[in-house]
Amino acid sequence: MNAAPRALVIDDEVQLRRLLRLALTGKGYEVFEAATGQLGLTEAALRHPDVILLDLGLPDMDGLEVLKRLREWSDTRVLILSVRD
Repeated sequence: MNAAPRALVIDDEVQLRRLLRLALTGKGYEVFEAATGQLGLTEAALRHPDVILLDLGLPDMDGLEVLKRLREWSDTRVLILSVRD
């Protein structure tokens, strides 16, 4: 039996994480969450997700910095979530 694809949601908004969890689990994903950039980097290293949904406005570091650090050791697909211009 194939393992479910894994998604990591890195976003500080609880409501958005809940919405994304519902949508992704409904499509068969195993979902992990992180509310900060540092926790997101840790979760990415531990969980090895197939896709990461990344908010650019995080409380501890800019999402672009998270992406930069991820790219030092991971080629996981990243979808950016942002309300920035």
